[in-house]
Amino acid sequence: MSRIRKTRRRALAVSGVAFSAAIALAACAPPGSDGADDASTRLTGDPTCGEDAVVLDAYFETGFPLPGALAEEFTRQYPNVTFDIREDQFAVITQNAPRTLQDSPPDLMRLPQMSELASDGLLLDLDPYAEAFGWDAWPASQLEQMRVDEDGSRGDGPLYAMGLGYSMTGVFYNKELAAQIGMTEPPATLAELDGYLAAARDAGITPVSQFNGGATGGLAFPLQALMASYGDTAAVNDWIYQKPGADIDTPENLAAAEHLAGWIDEGYFADDVNSIDYAQMMSRFIDGESLFMFNGDWESGNLDAQMPGGAGFFLMPPIEAGGAIGAMSAPATYGIAATAEHAECAAFFLNWAATDEEARTIEVETGGSHPMGPADGFMPEVAEGSVTAATLAAGAAISEADGAMDFIANATGAIYAQSWTPNLQKLVAGEQTPAGLLESVQADYESQVGD
Repeated sequence: MSRIRKTRRRALAVSGVAFSAAIALAACAPPGSDGADDASTRLTGDPTCGEDAVVLDAYFETGFPLPGALAEEFTRQYPNVTFDIREDQFAVITQNAPRTLQDSPPDLMRLPQMSELASDGLLLDLDPYAEAFGWDAWPASQLEQMRVDEDGSRGDGPLYAMGLGYSMTGVFYNKELAAQIGMTEPPATLAELDGYLAAARDAGITPVSQFNGGATGGLAFPLQALMASYGDTAAVNDWIYQKPGADIDTPENLAAAEHLAGWIDEGYFADDVNSIDYAQMMSRFIDGESLFMFNGDWESGNLDAQMPGGAGFFLMPPIEAGGAIGAMSAPATYGIAATAEHAECAAFFLNWAATDEEARTIEVETGGSHPMGPADGFMPEVAEGSVTAATLAAGAAISEADGAMDFIANATGAIYAQSWTPNLQKLVAGEQTPAGLLESVQADYESQVGD
C-alpha cells in the first residue's frame, strides 16, 4: 500500500467578495515568529527530515502526475516521511492560495503566482535553504523567476519558491494525421503552420482541440506562443514580473491576438472549444481526433506511453525562417507556507528532487522536462525519436536562444481567472476583439498591481 495519503478536499468556493476579503486579511497579517522574515532562525544545522515520523501536507495541481510520483519515490527512500496530498485545478488554486496559506498553511504548495503571496508574508523565504544546500551555485537563471523584491516585482530579491523541473509549452502533433496532409516535418515559419491548419480543416480533420472551458482559458497557450513569434519575450516577462511601466497591450501582442482571432474565424479550433476542459483535450488528442494540441512538456511521458511513436513536438515557429524563437518556459513552482509545520523537511524534499538521480530520472521520464539543479547534474538516457527527446531538445534550443517566458496567467493572482479566461472565451464567441482583449487585460492588471 502506498504511504502517500491522498485526499481530494472540496475546493473552497471563494466569491469575489470573499476572495477580496481573504486578500485583505493576508495583507494585514505580517509574518509571525515562524514567518518569512525569520526563516534563518528555523535552521539548526544541515536541513533534514530527521528520523521521526513526518506527514508533509501538500497542495498540488490536479492532472499532473510528477509531484505525486516524486512524493512516492521520496517515501520509498525516506520511509519516515509520508504525504497528505490534496489537489485542485490551477484556477482554483489561484483563487484559494491566499486563504489556504493563511488558514491551513501547507508544507508544500503549487504556486500559480507569487508576487502578492510573497509581499503579504505568506511564503517562506528560502534563501537560507539555498545557502545551506548550495542552490546559489546553480545557474542564476534557474531561480530568478522565483525571486520577489520588496516592491512585489519578480526577478530579484529573496527566493520564495523552487521548481520541480522546467516546464515548457509548444505544439504537439499527431504524426499519422500530419502525414495525411503532407506534413513530413515541423513547420519552419508561421505561414507554414497556417497552411497545415488550413489543410487539416479542408481534409475534414480537426486542426486543434484546445481546452478553453470553465475557469481555465487554454487559448492563452497559443496566444502566448504567437506573442513570441511577433515580439520580444523579455517584454512579456517584464509584464509578468510587474516591472514598472510594463504593458501587455503593444503592437506586437496585438498582431499575435489578431492572428489567434484569425485562426478562430477560419475554424481551426474545435467547434466546442469553449466547452472543452483539459482532460477532454488530452483524450481527444490521444484518440487521434485532432492534428495539433498546444500544451506543455509535462505530458511528454504520458504521450510516449499512450501514443508510442505516434506524437511529435515543435516550438511555435517564427514569422521568418531562422528568426528568433521563444516559448513559455518556467519552473513548475512550489513554495512553503511561512508558518508551515514541516518547512525544513519540505525544503529537503525540494533539494532532493533537484539532485537525486532517481528523482531527476522521474522528472525527465514523467515530467518530460529538464530538472532543476547544477549545470552538470545527472541526466538519464532518453529514447531517440520519443516525444520526451523532442521536448528536451526544444528546451535546450529555447535556453540557447534566451527565449524563455513565464506564463502570462502568472502576472497577478487574479489575472487568469478574472481576465484572460473570460476575455479569451468572449473572443471565441465573437463578443470581444483582439484589441479589446488586450485593453481589458491591461486595465485589470493595472487595477490589481496598483499602478
